[in-house]
Amino acid sequence: MSRTTGLILRTRPLTETSLIVHWLTPDFGRISTVARGARRPKSPFRGKLDLFYVCEFTFARSRRSDLHNLREVALRETHSALRRELGWLEQASYATELLEQTTETDTPLPEFFRLLSGFLQHLPAHPPQPRSIFAFEMRLLRELGQSPDLGASKLTAGSKQILERLGELDWPELSRLKPSPDQTRELQTFLRKFLADHHGRVPASRGSALADERIKPGKHPAI
Repeated sequence: MSRTTGLILRTRPLTETSLIVHWLTPDFGRISTVARGARRPKSPFRGKLDLFYVCEFTFARSRRSDLHNLREVALRETHSALRRELGWLEQASYATELLEQTTETDTPLPEFFRLLSGFLQHLPAHPPQPRSIFAFEMRLLRELGQSPDLGASKLTAGSKQILERLGELDWPELSRLKPSPDQTRELQTFLRKFLADHHGRVPASRGSALADERIKPGKHPAI
């Protein structure tokens, strides 16, 4: 039996009563568990397994597959604030998808766990902005050992400076950086190409994660 802390990246039904839960943990990396009976009304897992929840849990490793058996769960954090704004959910979902694409399973990932945890804490503190995504991408690339060589890039001087700072500042300090619309477009194109060149593709959800102009309650798009 193993015990760890994990952040839920995805869930999906396995049967009418059971659920597959994909976790990011610091000590076991990305793992998948089956929560048997989790969809039953009186399950001890009820209300504890949802997207971006942080839990302490125990699991028994399977000898036949990479789908392990979830035993006990103690809920520690729900990141409920993310559910108040579609933009935050879209940015969080893209970040988890990118992390899943660029990391391996069953490999300790303490730095990536801290990165994603910090990102999810940061999002509700500010309106959805592309700079949050750029900062996450830069930090993820750094942890992967793939930081762009900004000196050799064709970015304008101002965009180089902003991108460098996005990868270095603490999350609360990101609001000090205010790239212009032209710089935002330049950084968006540069990082997309860099990610595609190194990882073959970029999750399609990146487009919605970078949409910083959203329809607010009571407002409607022009027709």
